[in-house]
Amino acid sequence: MHWLTRPDRRRRRSQAGAGARALRRFDAALRGAMMPLRLIKGRYRILHSQPDGDSVHFFPDDAEAFAKLRVRAHLSAAGSVQLRLDAIDALETHYTPRAHGGFTQHQPLALAHAPADRLLSLLGFGDVKRDRETVVSATPDETPGYILTRFADKYGRPVAFAYAGTADQADLGQVQVTAAMLRESVNHRLLAEGLVYPTFYSKLYPDLRAELTAVSQAARTAGNGVWAGDATTSGATITSLADLDDHVVILPKLFRRLVDYLALGAGDVSLDRFTSFLATRNDRLFVISEAHATGMDTITAVAGQKLRLTHPPEDLIFLEA
Repeated sequence: MHWLTRPDRRRRRSQAGAGARALRRFDAALRGAMMPLRLIKGRYRILHSQPDGDSVHFFPDDAEAFAKLRVRAHLSAAGSVQLRLDAIDALETHYTPRAHGGFTQHQPLALAHAPADRLLSLLGFGDVKRDRETVVSATPDETPGYILTRFADKYGRPVAFAYAGTADQADLGQVQVTAAMLRESVNHRLLAEGLVYPTFYSKLYPDLRAELTAVSQAARTAGNGVWAGDATTSGATITSLADLDDHVVILPKLFRRLVDYLALGAGDVSLDRFTSFLATRNDRLFVISEAHATGMDTITAVAGQKLRLTHPPEDLIFLEA
């Protein structure tokens, strides 16, 4: 493997520092402001798809909605997009690492399926049946809904707050999102029930981040959902891939990076070079409590076969790639 050279490290520190300064200016300028998002009306359909706890297919009523709003979403031939639900991360039901020949892994499935089932229920679907992860039947076939968004990620997924039912506001209109409006989203409800982890990115406004942080911390205190067995900051011991599949409950972003790393080892589960591996990734982030930018490698502690994050998920803001 080729790890970061000294010039690479200096360049990354410089980029991270610039990102931190920009984020501090962003937060200072927008503190108290309401986040402007675009409202897009449509329908949710789930047949023959694999919705999980933070992603679902959405069909806009206006086929040109994303083009009109200059959101670079990737539409299917049927006119749907795969949403990425903003500010949340659900345990993985199926994740294939980047390394060629890597096997698909999952996190403990009872906790991974719980947010997926709850998401579909919140969107109005019942009697959902799956063949493994694929939905083969549901009642009804589709449900009305709308999303609030303003951009898509690098994979063409609109980053959105998702809602069930109908909206009074005009389609494609601008909405100033308040904390009260946020509480009606499925994103907020999944966090409040402890079914997903908070995972914040830099384009989320500080007042909304504060609301989501509060409900996440309340769910952790109550020991609901993933928090009952969470080992993200207390530490998880990895002795085999089966530990990741069946036992270890950690932040999904950390799980994905760990699976990517282990896939390179051809069965070797040693964590000796995991932080070095993380240093090669472009996971730039801002630690809120310490007011500085860094990389994921510097907040990941490894001792033998035990690893943990040194900061809770809600203390981190990841910079959009």
